[in-house]
Amino acid sequence: MIRVQREDFDIGRELEALTRGKTGVGGVACFLGLVRDMAGDKAVGAMTLEHYPGMTERELARIEEEANRRWPLAASLIVHRYGRLERGERIVLVATASAHREAAFQACEFLVDYLKTKAPFWKQEETPDGPRWVDAESRDDEAATRWTTD
Repeated sequence: MIRVQREDFDIGRELEALTRGKTGVGGVACFLGLVRDMAGDKAVGAMTLEHYPGMTERELARIEEEANRRWPLAASLIVHRYGRLERGERIVLVATASAHREAAFQACEFLVDYLKTKAPFWKQEETPDGPRWVDAESRDDEAATRWTTD
């Protein structure tokens, strides 16, 4: 399941809905991304996330389909927010459910790595020096390369 939304989400409700009625699930792995108060040596007051509706959902669905192709998942979830978010607010929830923990862990990590490098979101941080766009980081690209199949 994919959702791109402005409003906040309840982690407990999301995980409950993810596993409801799925008695074959033995493990759920999840990642919660939050707005930090620092980016490197710069204080961050808030972050604004922008995206292209339609294109973003299609790309997230493609990434989720790839995870479901690679691992035996009973369910998966990506909830990603957009708009202006304050420090400490939730940005993204990624959760995967499988009969066994290994598949859930690996698929969740894959989804997070691919979200960082493939999902069409643009982030702008509010700093004391003014707003600045967040550049892609080479470490995110390096993390995603381990999932590349030849």
